[in-house]
Amino acid sequence: MENIKIAIAGIGNCASSLIQGLDYYRDKTETDAIGLMHWTIGGYQPSDIEVVAAFDIDKRKVGKDISEAIFAEPNCTAVFCPDIPEKGIKVTMGNILDGVSEHMADYNDKYKFITSDENESTKEDVVQVLKDSGAEMLLNFMPVGSEKAARFYADCALEAGIGFINNMPVFIASNPEWAQKFEEKNLPIIGDDIKAQLGATITHRTLADLFSKRGVKLEKTYQLNTGGNTDFLNMLNRSRLSSKKTSKTEAVQSVLKDRLDDENIHVGPSDYVPWQKDNKVCFLRMEGKLFGDVPMNIELRLSVEDSPNSAGVVIDAIRCCKLALERDTGGILYSPASYFMKHPPKQYNDDEAFLMTNDFIEGNRDN
Repeated sequence: MENIKIAIAGIGNCASSLIQGLDYYRDKTETDAIGLMHWTIGGYQPSDIEVVAAFDIDKRKVGKDISEAIFAEPNCTAVFCPDIPEKGIKVTMGNILDGVSEHMADYNDKYKFITSDENESTKEDVVQVLKDSGAEMLLNFMPVGSEKAARFYADCALEAGIGFINNMPVFIASNPEWAQKFEEKNLPIIGDDIKAQLGATITHRTLADLFSKRGVKLEKTYQLNTGGNTDFLNMLNRSRLSSKKTSKTEAVQSVLKDRLDDENIHVGPSDYVPWQKDNKVCFLRMEGKLFGDVPMNIELRLSVEDSPNSAGVVIDAIRCCKLALERDTGGILYSPASYFMKHPPKQYNDDEAFLMTNDFIEGNRDN
């Protein structure tokens, strides 16, 4: 079997964890491989994924081999596989558009993006790189709020004739107009906004589902997150948060028996704490009533390394996208999207989404 060839837009913390993981699991076996939902999908193991093209706009990454770029500032995620061999894949200058928030200028260089002086790639440039590299799919890891940049790379994937995995909260797969474009070209798309392996949103959804199944009426809830990576710094600009808050809030609302009024649910980032680096801390509170209208509440604190938490899911999304390409299946991959993404085109509870995704992997569902 040939490797799955992927291109990545945005060589930040999430891409760093993913690329580290491809080498980390290379010497593992199914019995000692911790942290994977599936060891093989369609016969493909993690080490069968190969990065063949990469795009970024930071001068500390552009022109560098990806094995070096993934450890360059402002990346700050855990280094669990430090000895990455040189890959021979240089990071190409991307297109900035709205990928850099203006407020970052007020922060130390080690925390913010520093744009490269190289000429920005045009759509034609990016498409040519994708075609020349032999990439089969493009992964979007743009910063939160990068609406124009996300659409730019989605358009590049369409033009290059490859699949698209939208890991961030700009609505592409869940936007009917964009979904139709991928359907018309028979290209698979999985989106939107990656759901962590075991993070704040999946935990919140699971507890909300538990309330419902145990007959407890959920009346109020909040989810407050803090972190110190560029994503949290970027989100200090509240104008970039609209789609992120919608994505995270709908992920919880969708599993509730009765939707909560807007004033009774708050899901979203709270603050940027530089020393936390890529560690995300979630403070979760849920208030409800059980038998006899007697009140109860639960409070939970969750601490996770943010980017490996997403990579554990993206690695499955990649292999599912490859299966779709092999099966000549285009358009929205509803089953993988429902299990891997916070804001899929169709929401299902996680138990159902899990079964649907396994059915898709086994070839018992078309999408």
